[in-house]
Amino acid sequence: MHTQEFFRQLDALIAERHLLLHPFYQLWSEGALTLPMLREYAKEYSLLMNLLPTCVSATHARCPDPSIRQMLLETLIEEEHGPENHPELWARFAEALGVSREELAQHRPLPQTRLAVELLRELAFRPDPAEGLAALYAYKSQIPEVAAVKIEGLRRYYGIADEQGLSFFLLHLPGSRHAERFHRTVVREALERLCTTEEQQHRALEAAREAADALNLLLDGVYQTHCVRERIVP
Repeated sequence: MHTQEFFRQLDALIAERHLLLHPFYQLWSEGALTLPMLREYAKEYSLLMNLLPTCVSATHARCPDPSIRQMLLETLIEEEHGPENHPELWARFAEALGVSREELAQHRPLPQTRLAVELLRELAFRPDPAEGLAALYAYKSQIPEVAAVKIEGLRRYYGIADEQGLSFFLLHLPGSRHAERFHRTVVREALERLCTTEEQQHRALEAAREAADALNLLLDGVYQTHCVRERIVP
């Protein structure tokens, strides 16, 4: 299919499964979640935060294009290197909610979280790097908009306004260097170069769909376990 049609389908399938459509994030934006619910969410999501750098690394290792590998390496460095790495920023957010680092380390994830992470890991380790890249795009392309909504809710309803607690989301706001480099133009250009046949395009679309569904599965577990049982629904 034409490149323009490929990206139209890619963006459409992600939009249909956008994380901001999930009931858990709708409750977040309305201030209807309790702090204990947010704490459980932070603990569940920490498993994904620790997985993502390995997904970038796996896709990097399978990519034949040196320029795309360089982009992925730069992204991996931003994700995992140094004192401001992404898992560290997530731990600071959890601490702002009242979750200790020991609790994060000792937390036993829900079955849905474990399955979601296994699915995302499997996508990253597939032989075709376009599938891993499409799966990363399904997550990363949503993050700027999601980050803006989360910050608004945290400041308005939950009293979390300091830069330390919000640092993970501030890094990913629309227009930020990090968001624009990986979440938008660069990855789309990489996918265009990798998906040179219709078969590759279809595999990439399917990988993006699987990744988007896995991300929603993680939220399903948190929502069903901590919201539905408390009869807190949109």
